Amino acid sequence: MTPPVFAHGSLRLYLLALLDGRSRHGYELIQALSEQFGGTYTPSAGTIYPRLAKLEEEGLVTKAADGRKTVYEITPAGRAELESRRHELDDIENEVTDSVRRLADGVRAEVNDAMRSLRAELASAAREAKRAATTTTAGAGSSAGSGSGATSSGAAEGDRIASERALQEADLAITEFRQQLRTDLRTHRDRVRPEAVTMLKARLAQVRADVLATLADR
Repeated sequence: MTPPVFAHGSLRLYLLALLDGRSRHGYELIQALSEQFGGTYTPSAGTIYPRLAKLEEEGLVTKAADGRKTVYEITPAGRAELESRRHELDDIENEVTDSVRRLADGVRAEVNDAMRSLRAELASAAREAKRAATTTTAGAGSSAGSGSGATSSGAAEGDRIASERALQEADLAITEFRQQLRTDLRTHRDRVRPEAVTMLKARLAQVRADVLATLADR
């Protein structure tokens, strides 16, 4: 069984902390929580709104209509509770960090499983294509007789299959790299610096140039 993302009572205090800076509507709170978890966890409306209603019932937040949106604002009583429990926020932040790490591990495992499944499908498709090509070449050879034309056709078909398989493997490698790096960056979102992004762009541009050079040589 997957452990809960927040310990009992932690989400309540976390919502007060998010509202302490400024008033927000419900969707903004959901987005803020999702950002804190690097996109690995997004609370549902069914998780957030009942807790906001409970906070309002206890006089810790108020709500007001703003067009079609409902905006929530912390009250003096809510701010007083937040201040009295401010020391607990560090523990909650640690809980969030542990939850992000656990969820990221789960996402990474799911991506790896998906990649393994995709590799198996690509391998199966490649074998089927090779089998079909062999059958086609054999048929052409039977009807046209033996000769350089049949051999050349078979070689061309083999090159086409090899190129198609290489393209599929390249797509797989790019997808796997993107998924894994995206998870890593979101897991360590507080440590991402502009220079890291600059380096990433430069390295990716160099990789693309190197790949294009190998294609031009053929």
